[in-house]
Amino acid sequence: MDKRDIGSEILDGLKVIKQGRRARKTVMIPDVIAIRKNMNASQSAFAAMLGVSARTVQDWEQGRRKPSGPALSLLRVAAVRPDAVREAIAA
Repeated sequence: MDKRDIGSEILDGLKVIKQGRRARKTVMIPDVIAIRKNMNASQSAFAAMLGVSARTVQDWEQGRRKPSGPALSLLRVAAVRPDAVREAIAA
């Protein structure tokens, strides 16, 4: 078993902070086209479900923009539980 050099690890971490670098998080962007098709919705109907414009859905599908914030969360739910999204919207 190798011994860790905690002091060195701390110093390395401080150097990273001093340089202004941050750890990058990888955000998984759902496949908007697949989700929309799975929900059997047109772009405009899908946009209405998500509360965004049809143009925004087109931009996501064509890779010009990436969903973020609440829309990204809702897309993740729709990918796993499209029935839950339909139910919530119908209520």
